[in-house]
Amino acid sequence: MTELNASEFRTLITSVFPELTASVFKLAAKSWDSLAVDVDDTLIFKFPRHPGAERALVKEAALLDIIRPSLSIAVPDMRIHDGPPIFSSHAKLEGEHLIAEDYDALREGDRQHLAEDLARFYAELHVLDADRIRSAGAGPIQAWQSSDAVRTKALPLLPPEIGSFAQAIISDFEALPPDPHGKTYGFFDGHGWNMAFDHAQKRLNGIYDFADSGFGPLHQEFIYSNFISPDLTARIVSAYEMLTGRKLDRRRIAILTGFHRLSELAELADDPAHVELMVRNVATWAAAAHVA
Repeated sequence: MTELNASEFRTLITSVFPELTASVFKLAAKSWDSLAVDVDDTLIFKFPRHPGAERALVKEAALLDIIRPSLSIAVPDMRIHDGPPIFSSHAKLEGEHLIAEDYDALREGDRQHLAEDLARFYAELHVLDADRIRSAGAGPIQAWQSSDAVRTKALPLLPPEIGSFAQAIISDFEALPPDPHGKTYGFFDGHGWNMAFDHAQKRLNGIYDFADSGFGPLHQEFIYSNFISPDLTARIVSAYEMLTGRKLDRRRIAILTGFHRLSELAELADDPAHVELMVRNVATWAAAAHVA
């Protein structure tokens, strides 16, 4: 699929929204699947980069129509425009990404409030009607790399000082029994790059990018906040247990976190643009695990 240039984005958007002719357009984000265009800092337009991403975008909009009324936190009110090319539009959720340095700067009360908001978000998602969610297109979440692939492709890229840690994570992952809570529909992408966080008010305004949502093991839902901070994950887990009455296994979450980072490294082992970051992600988690 040939990608559009900046002027083509503007022409396509204003052909559907002529009132935006005098607006300011800027590229908001570029991922493997889509390009996002920010208009006047109030609207987001997403353009899929390949046919699979088109299908995912249509599915995401259908899922959000079901999810949105059941959530306490704001999520995009996404509309699909058939094009060609197909694209989506939604009002921008006010806020910025939340990364580790931002979380470290938060005070105790703000950290706890954030954790409780996220725990409530997960609790509300996890009780949605599974059949209705499936009818909107939700399926299994993307599978990770196999243990053999991780050993073959990821381990040789790691520095010697974390090799034994990685070996142990793989063995622990292989020994895990099935998730005691089974599979549920969830977000499975709860890192800070999908959050609209108001840094002035220290509050989470919204969550976006549901393209990777689907049915998966419940404990896996809680690994992604470790990209922000293990402290945040611990708070989310405790708050979720209070809200739902479900008991979560913190050791399982730690093992899944480690294996997920090794799996991402194995998946991108031949990608020079991303492999260094993947190695760093494994090393960061190894350091956090040793502290714990």
